[in-house]
Amino acid sequence: MNNNSVLSPTMTKHLLDWKLHLLVIAVSLLAEWIGIIKIPIGIGILVLLPLLYAFIFAILLNPNVIPSMKAVITKKRAKFASYAILLSIMPFIAKFGVGVGPNIEQIIAAGPALLLQELGNVATVLIALPVAVLVFGMGREAIGATHSVAREPNVALIADKYGLQSAEGIGVMGVYVMGTLFGAIYFSLMAGIIASMDIMDVRALAMACGIGSGSMMGACSAALAETVPDQAETITAFAATSNLLTYATGLFVSLFVALPFTEFLYKVVSKFKKNTADATTDTDFGAVMEEPAVLSMGQTFILLAVICVVLLLSNWVGQGVDPIDGLPAMLILFACCVVGILLKRVIPFNVPAIAWISIVAILISLPQFPFNAYVLEETAKMGVLQLLTPVLAYAGFAISQMEVDLFKKSGFKIAVVAILTFTGTFIGSAMIAQVML
Repeated sequence: MNNNSVLSPTMTKHLLDWKLHLLVIAVSLLAEWIGIIKIPIGIGILVLLPLLYAFIFAILLNPNVIPSMKAVITKKRAKFASYAILLSIMPFIAKFGVGVGPNIEQIIAAGPALLLQELGNVATVLIALPVAVLVFGMGREAIGATHSVAREPNVALIADKYGLQSAEGIGVMGVYVMGTLFGAIYFSLMAGIIASMDIMDVRALAMACGIGSGSMMGACSAALAETVPDQAETITAFAATSNLLTYATGLFVSLFVALPFTEFLYKVVSKFKKNTADATTDTDFGAVMEEPAVLSMGQTFILLAVICVVLLLSNWVGQGVDPIDGLPAMLILFACCVVGILLKRVIPFNVPAIAWISIVAILISLPQFPFNAYVLEETAKMGVLQLLTPVLAYAGFAISQMEVDLFKKSGFKIAVVAILTFTGTFIGSAMIAQVML
């Protein structure tokens, strides 16, 4: 999944395309103006967040989804939104990291639960794999699709062990694409409903949000915080810490626990499959793995600065903090992002930049840090949800023609399997954390 070619300097102007960022601002501000909607549904409460509206509005304006929208924004312009997705999640990750310091004692006390809840991934296999094999007739695609939530480290693991053109590779890429398209939305809806049922400790649910995906963790924990507002700081701290630990332990749990168990369960379940021949598919996922050229350091920081302006405006509408008052907070988050990106570049470990950003943000929020009171006071002006809404707007514009075609071809089956996979991961991790607390 790595591409070492750097985006040409002549392409920098496309990263700063005013029309794309203006559309993201408009979509985000409209979504924040609509606000949060809570719908009682009997078993709980369905929490609709602004990030959902922003994603839907952006999809409706995406020319790859609705061809007539090329009059609003061309496909060439829309594709550059993909560069903004990861960068736009970075200030949000820094905001989450800052929330860890004031709650460090609670987090240390819950240490065993934080470490062991990662084993909840096994529930993913138990829930999703039988359906994939027995209901949809999948072959070994089911192994790649159900062994984890299929984020980048899991895709790399399957690619290394089986190859992406293998059946297992096809399965993991299917769930990867579905997670990219709808994962954050689904986690926000599921977390809000379960939290409103009041059947589990909210700390356990917050830990379960930390699945190793910044956008999914953010949407999940934001829904929890809106459902249980008096526990918002605790939710933020536990979710951020859990997500950080997942970066450190998730790959090893997948390699030594989840994947071997998936292989074993597949052999058992396959015995009950009417057609024992492995399912075949003509879907070419190899092309999905073709990444665009990476950004240079200068391009990264310039685009990140533009995104921070977008986030300030979103925060203005959602939180009522004007951009001038929110500027010191955004500069703090921006600095965390810059340091994290630089650490990723200079330290020879395969650790994501957002993990380094989390660590930096946590360190400056600890009581031992000289200016932690100022950091906490200023960053409190930035709303968690408001930092996430533009991320989903960029994601909506970034959906490519390839992803649209994939969804049309095999969307229903792989979408159901992906939903079961996400549900199993969340519930399994929450149950283990609940027991350990």
